[in-house]
Formats: sequence, C-alpha cells, structure tokens
Amino acid sequence: METFRFRFLRALFVFALASSSVFASDPSPLQDFCVAINDPNDAVFVNGKFCKDPKLATADDFFFSGLNICKNTTNPVGSTVTPVNVVQIPGLNTLGISLVRIDYAPNGGLNPPHTHPRATEILVVMEGTLYVGFITSNPDNRLITKVLNQGDVFVFPVGLVHFQFNVGKCNAVAIAAMSSQNPGVIALANAVFGSNPSINPDVLSKAFKLDRNMAKNLQSNF
Repeated sequence: METFRFRFLRALFVFALASSSVFASDPSPLQDFCVAINDPNDAVFVNGKFCKDPKLATADDFFFSGLNICKNTTNPVGSTVTPVNVVQIPGLNTLGISLVRIDYAPNGGLNPPHTHPRATEILVVMEGTLYVGFITSNPDNRLITKVLNQGDVFVFPVGLVHFQFNVGKCNAVAIAAMSSQNPGVIALANAVFGSNPSINPDVLSKAFKLDRNMAKNLQSNF
C-alpha cells in the first residue's frame, strides 16, 4: 500500500510539473467576470487587480471605442500601437485576451523586433502589405517569414521575437489579438541599449561583437 501511495504521489507531482509548463496563458477565471478597479475598498484582489462588486458592473466596463481611428506614425520607427487590454477595458480582467491596433507608415513603417512574455499573438492585416516574421529559440534561431496582404492572418508564438515591416507604398493597418489580458512587451533594442541604468558597454561590445565606442553610441541613441 505504501508503495502504491508513493507511486501515485510521484505521478501526481510529475503531472503537476508538466501542467505548469504546458499552460502558458492566463489562469482560468473562477467567476463570470472581475471588472478591475483601483479602489481596494469593498473589493477582491484577483489576477493583480481589485474586482468591482459584480452587481455594480455596467456595459462601459466591457467597452472601448476608437479602434477605427488612424494613428500618427511620424516617429523614428514609423509605427504606432494602440493597446486594448485590461487597462483600457477593465472587464477584461481574468478573461485572458486583449487586442492591439498597429498603424504603419508607408515605405518602411516598422513594428521593431520584440517579444510578448505572456501571450501568443494572432495578427490580421486590415490594409496594406506587411513583411512579418518570428525567430525560433536556441539553438536554431530560424527565421520564419511571410509577406501578408489585406485579409491575411499570421501567428507569433508566445515569447518568440517577432516583427512587422510595411513593404508597401501606402499606409498599413493590422489588428492583433493576444492570449493574455496584459501580454507585456519587450522591445529588444530599447531593452538592451536603453536600459536604466545602462548596461556596461563592455558587456554589449562582447555580446554583439561591437567596438566599445559603437556600443556606447548605440546606448546614447536610446
């Protein structure tokens, strides 16, 4: 009997470890919804947010307007991301989804290489032509790319470096859905060369095979 119990507990432990590694999305909610509020009075703390009393929830807690509005892309990278996550729609709290709209300037508007640590992304092109891709993890670091046109859909797996680049002569627009209420974003160049405080340039010089002065110059640009 003791041997059976030991084997059972060991199997249960292994299953728990496997489950924790497989499920990479937000945890499943245990209630219909949890409208996020900042006031802790008379609230319950769930998924990093305080929850409004469900009886006080209104339609506006689940609503966002303006995703049809074109955004200004006159910035260094030529793109603007409009998020629609738990910050914009409090009712998304615990539901494990969010959206972004991305506007790209003509002839080279870029959503630079970045990752979402907590979400897989599925992107649909609403206007224009985009060159998109992601890079697989070590040791292969294989680049998987595709040129997308209006109506095309592409998936970026959770945590992998990916990008979108407008190869057309007109503005481009895409809508992307995320498998997290708050997917997070790590822009690689900003994170590495624009960290606060700055990374020792000797580290960057060796890591990226750069002259030390070049590494310092890149840091100054961020």
